[in-house]
Amino acid sequence: MIKRFDIEISAGVFLIIGIICLAYISIKLGKLEVIGTKGYSIYAQFEKSGGLKQGSVVEIAGVQIGKVRSIRLDNTYQAVVEMVINKDVQIQEDAIASIKTKGLIGEKYIQITPGGSDRILKDGEKIRETESAVDIEELISKYVFGKV
Repeated sequence: MIKRFDIEISAGVFLIIGIICLAYISIKLGKLEVIGTKGYSIYAQFEKSGGLKQGSVVEIAGVQIGKVRSIRLDNTYQAVVEMVINKDVQIQEDAIASIKTKGLIGEKYIQITPGGSDRILKDGEKIRETESAVDIEELISKYVFGKV
């Protein structure tokens, strides 16, 4: 009876360790934030968000510096994008935020082009200069119907 109890306890402990390992791997591979975010929030306003999603990458010079936290519509019917930027990265107030596409039909991300200002954006401030996403369908239809 004691041996069977020891085997069941061993199997239970092994199962719990397996579940913990699986959860850890899922969080790491999914790049999820479980205990809050490490960084500060800045905002940008775009005419079109063009397929940008929550969790999309924010880059400078091809290096990931943050993620898109949320996208909402403001009262002027423009997309307001909240980005969480790593706290060790400073964004100048005259930086430009552009929505780009990885590859021809790849995922959307935000590329920030640094500015030359000495003033650095603080938590909750807004990037003034933005470039909306290029709509491939709109460009093709203009080309097909000769409006280019």
